[in-house]
Order: sequence, then structure tokens, then C-alpha cells
Amino acid sequence: MQISLKVYGEHAGMVSHLIAKNPHNLYERKEKGGLVRIVFTKNEEREVNILFFVTVDNVELTKNQTNFSSITHYINDRESAVSSIFCSVLRKAVGTALNGKPKEEFKDWVNFAFPLEITFGPLSTNLSEKEIRELFEPLGYEVSIENGKVLLPAAFQKKSSAKFITLKANQTIQDFFRHLFVLIPVMDQYKHYFIDEKEVDKLKRYGEGWLSSHPKKSFIIKESLIFSDLIDKSRLLDSNSNNQKQETIVKKKSLNQWRYEKIVETVKILPHNSRIVDMGAGEGKLTAQLGFVNGIKELIAVEPSEREQQKAKKRIEALVDKPDFLFPTFKWGSLFYYDSELENKDIFILCEVIEHIDENRLFKTFETIFTKYQPYHLIITTPNQDYNVVYDMKEAKRHSDHRFEWNRQQFQEWVSYWQNHSTYEVQIDGIGEFVEGFGFPTQMAIFSKKRGV
Repeated sequence: MQISLKVYGEHAGMVSHLIAKNPHNLYERKEKGGLVRIVFTKNEEREVNILFFVTVDNVELTKNQTNFSSITHYINDRESAVSSIFCSVLRKAVGTALNGKPKEEFKDWVNFAFPLEITFGPLSTNLSEKEIRELFEPLGYEVSIENGKVLLPAAFQKKSSAKFITLKANQTIQDFFRHLFVLIPVMDQYKHYFIDEKEVDKLKRYGEGWLSSHPKKSFIIKESLIFSDLIDKSRLLDSNSNNQKQETIVKKKSLNQWRYEKIVETVKILPHNSRIVDMGAGEGKLTAQLGFVNGIKELIAVEPSEREQQKAKKRIEALVDKPDFLFPTFKWGSLFYYDSELENKDIFILCEVIEHIDENRLFKTFETIFTKYQPYHLIITTPNQDYNVVYDMKEAKRHSDHRFEWNRQQFQEWVSYWQNHSTYEVQIDGIGEFVEGFGFPTQMAIFSKKRGV
């Protein structure tokens, strides 16, 4: 992955001070996710050429993921394509320029517009050349695009999504970096990290001074934040709304809140609810809320990731002095490893767990639950793929680790199969804001043992 920056004019030499790098030395640093190199390939009075190069550490990027052993993590374009990974690894190395905070004697140059030529690629994108131009041309860039060469028959040459992009403009160094750090992930349409409130903060910070007036503002925000609740919370699309509407946005519940509240309320009304297993408990957010439910005598939080379990323990430790809080038992484990200590509990909870399992392994997993663990109730939640249209997600999944996302019909068929092939009856429900034609964002199934079993 690399970006080439050429700076022209009699003040070109000032750029090294704005990015706080010595033009006579190779900058080389290891960052989480990869190795950054910055080298001045040309450093003359009226022209400076800088190469920003990132080598990705694929092992680091797959740590703590449930599919770490899958070889598909290593067979991809991530280590060669300019992408969100490139930006996240490079960010610290160019932080001085991004934040516009060089040494005091060079601050006057932060707002100086240099004649620049920027080249980066290959960029794998589904956007058309017209759409790419519409991102950069309103910012004053002259755009040229070259399609990557692929070793395929001529009929497929034009279908290559790899592009090399060259931009020319008079821009400040700070704006140049901010434009790229927002727009590269938009074009890449791939996020190697989870999208949360941090992405909102980053978009506001890097978009300051230009995003609000950009004609493709709405598209940029939706492609950056993906989820409608984050877009609403950001207020980036509501700058002209009145205070009453903004207050409504602030009070709007996140889908996670909807989900946890629904599960807790379901647990409270089920006839057998004193012994609970939170399978795939993660950071312990649901476990923490279950600890306050009256009548629960045993609460077990099962999680395969040691890192996530440590986060859960810290979360729970902050609640131990709260009145009527039941401290849970933490266990390492997963659905792939049978644990006889989890047999015959009242409620098994799989909150947003099954979509992280390969579909071809689901049958054996649920056969084990229904024939060996045999909880009195089983609560399952999983994304509704039909609803992704509401999020403007096109073909994307809601998380990079999701192996599948079922639409409502697929979920209904799967639930019906197990109702007909087990000793359980089932009730289907939904969680979140209902949209006509698309259903609820989260699908929910509650299995309960049939009477007399």
C-alpha cells in the first residue's frame, strides 16, 4: 500500500516540517496492524517527493477473532490495496499533519496551500469513475484514474475493480490528509474494524471545514457510518433541524439497548428462569444487566476470547457493591466444546452469536444444545438481512466476522426445522424499530421444551 505525494513551488521544503519528518532519514515504525515507512525520494528547493508505504501484518489484524484459524484471512487483497487498513496504520505517523500542530515556528504554514500531486493505489472499489470524481472534484482536485492491469482474458480487463488515482490541486497538507482519510474508506467500502461512535468522532474531526458543504455529504456519511443509529447520533445530516428534533435523536435507543432490554424482559417472564447461561458473553454487557434480575440464582458467562472476558470482568467488578446484584461465574468455552457443567439449565442465551459460526457447523451445534445441554428455554437473536436495505448497506454484512446473515424467510425455515426435529416449541419475535416490508433489524427465537417432556 502506498501514497506518493509531490509538492511543487518555492516553499516545497516546508512540508517536511508540517509532517514532522526529517527528509534525510528513512522513517520506519511498527504500528499495530503493520509497518510504516516514509521516505523522501526527492528533496530539492522547488520539488519534494514523499512516499508513504505501509506493510500490513495479517496476523496482528486477525488476532482475537473467532475465525483466526481460517486461511481465508490470508488470501485477500488487504496487504496490497490502499484501504481503511492503510489509513489506520498510517494515522499515527502523520498525526502532526492531520492535527495541524507542527512546531511553533512553522504554524503559519499549516494554512498554506501548496501545489500538490497525489497518487495512490491500487484501490479496490465498486464505485464508478464518475462517482470517484464526484468525491474529489468539489474539493478542487483534478482527477485522473487508471484501471489496474489484470492477468485475465481481454473480455475481463474492463471489469477490474482495482484503480490507481492521481489528484492535482492547490491544497494545505492538513486538508490533503483529512480528505484522504475520510474518502479512502468510502471508496474502499470495506472496514476491517467495528463501526462505532469512534467513527463518528473521526468523521467530525477530519471532515471539519469541508464535509458540511460537500455535494456528496449524505453519501459520504452513510458510507462511513453504515448504521442508521450512528448516522442519527452524529447529527451530521441534521445541522438545520430544530432543537426538538435533535433532542429526539439524543434520546433514541441504540439497537444494542433494544436487544438487551428485550432479552432481559423475556427472561423475567419465562416460567423457568433461575439458572442462566449467557453463551458468547463477550464484554459482559448483557450479563451485567441479567445480574440485576430478581429470582436468578445462577448466572454463567461463557466466552472463548480471553481478551473479551477480561473486559467483562472489569465491567462486572464495578457493579459488585450494587444492591441485589448477582455476581456471575465466568467460564472459558464455546459452542464447539461440550461442557457437562452447562447441562439442564433453565435458559441458554445466544445473543448475536450464531452468525459468527459457519453455516455448515450450525446443525451439529444445535443438535448438541437440544439433545445434550437440554435447557428449558433457548433464546436466540441474529441480524435480519432484509433490514440491511434500511441501513443502505447494499450487499455488505453488518460485521466483518459474520459468516452469514439470514433474511426473515431463511430464519423462519431454520426455526421451523428445529421445532419439527426436537422436543421444543418455538416463538418468533423481533427487536428494534419495525419498518414495513423489511421487518425488525434483529430476529429473535424463543425455544421452550414442549409440555410433558
